[in-house]
Amino acid sequence: MQMERLQIDQETFIQALGGEEAAATMSASAKADALDDFMIGALNDPGYPEMVARARNGGPPTLRRGTGAIFGDGQRQPIDLVPLPPAPTLLDYFRLRLPLPFLRHLLQSAGMALESGVEEELVLACLLHDFGQNLARVDHGWWGAQMIEPYVSERVAFAVRYHQALRFYADEAAGYHYPELYVQIFGEGYIPEPYIAATYEQVRKHPWYMAARMVTVNDLYAFDPNKSVSLDPFVDIIGRHFRQPPEGLGFDGSPIAHMWRSLSFPDHPL
Repeated sequence: MQMERLQIDQETFIQALGGEEAAATMSASAKADALDDFMIGALNDPGYPEMVARARNGGPPTLRRGTGAIFGDGQRQPIDLVPLPPAPTLLDYFRLRLPLPFLRHLLQSAGMALESGVEEELVLACLLHDFGQNLARVDHGWWGAQMIEPYVSERVAFAVRYHQALRFYADEAAGYHYPELYVQIFGEGYIPEPYIAATYEQVRKHPWYMAARMVTVNDLYAFDPNKSVSLDPFVDIIGRHFRQPPEGLGFDGSPIAHMWRSLSFPDHPL
């Protein structure tokens, strides 16, 4: 499937990071995560890159970059909160707790996987791969996998957890080329942190490696500003492969219920 691609201006992106000096203090992974967030913001608002660059040049961000999207980032307003139902489902969180740019990106990624014939479990992994960024951007693959582990297969959680590390490593046979955008924005010699490299080596030898790799294949180009999206094609897939607790996500007593409650009530002071 041919998709349009966002055009990212390197100078504007560096300005959005706070300038050359600020960018020089960031690790490779932090820059890559910032680039993902930058593209997601631009996906829904073509004027977003320039807006962020202007705001950052006026002073440091009011919140750290690791803060989850639902809490705002010091540049954009947090999303307006609509009360969730008493027993919220995954679809409720998608509709009422995901900022529109994140929702569009996830739906485009899952749509690409569905149209290319990827099996349903991994379509679900694509649909959920960046969900953790709503709670925390730092190591969002690990956060996202932890949130969904009680409700999906181990393989889906594995794919979500490790897609983050695999972004930095090409696999031509699987259809994942080293991102040209990484070279364009960060230059040659882009080296991830040692824990990312070690994670890649571990995952590369795992029987479920291709599950995580399919997420990266259907992630990088899921930023088409002209692509319309809908949750409808994924409702049945969620029903078949996501174990919805009857009490509602956040209220089932699982060890990670608090993570869902944080999305339910992000304004609670205590």
